[in-house]
Order: sequence, then C-alpha cells, then structure tokens
Amino acid sequence: MKKEVKTASAPQAIGPYSQGVIAPPFVFCSGQIPLDPATGKMIEGGIEEQTRRALKNVAAVLEAAGSSLAKTVKTTVFLQDMNDFAAMNAVYAGFFPAPPPARAAVQAARLPRDAKVEIEAIALLD
Repeated sequence: MKKEVKTASAPQAIGPYSQGVIAPPFVFCSGQIPLDPATGKMIEGGIEEQTRRALKNVAAVLEAAGSSLAKTVKTTVFLQDMNDFAAMNAVYAGFFPAPPPARAAVQAARLPRDAKVEIEAIALLD
C-alpha cells in the first residue's frame, strides 16, 4: 500500500503529484525546488542558497514521512547549469552524514519556475 506525504513545512505540490509517497520500506520525495514553504515563492540568491533551500524542503518531506536525510539511499540532482556543480556539491555535502547516498546529477534544459536546482530523494523509513 502507498500513502501520501503532506506537510506545510515544504512547498505544496504545484501540479498533480504528491510531495512524497510512502511505499514501505521506502519514502519517495518528489523533486524539490528552492521555494519558501511559507510564501510559495522562489528564494533569492545563487546556487548555494537555492541548493540549501531545496535540501531543507527535501528534509521536511522526509521528516513528515518518518524518515530523514540520514536515511536517504538515493538522490537525483537536476541543475540548470552543470557549471554550478562544484558550488552545489559543497552545500550538498554538509547535509548528508557518511556514508552519503547514491546520487545522479544531470543538467536539465529547464526546471520548474526557472530554478537553478531541483533535488529528489528516496529514503528508508524508520
């Protein structure tokens, strides 16, 4: 059985999808862009600020599901510009304890709301 994850601590879905879905023993977090969950607006700043906000949004969804960044097994990072990889990576590294999750990072032609980064995750449940 699958169960929807909903939390006010992360941006509300802007389309016909769930913030996350629990399908034991995993939780699947939809791609999160750097929207402020309180306002629904894109945060200001460069790739570092946008990566930090996107990861905070991922963390909020995982926590609402009963999981955490520490239990993340796989992420996918979508970048507007692969030249931002090193700066994104520096911020990203501070969010995941060892061992870090498996990851793919790709450049996308365009991201929702012209975000610089979008991050999705798969994590284990408690």
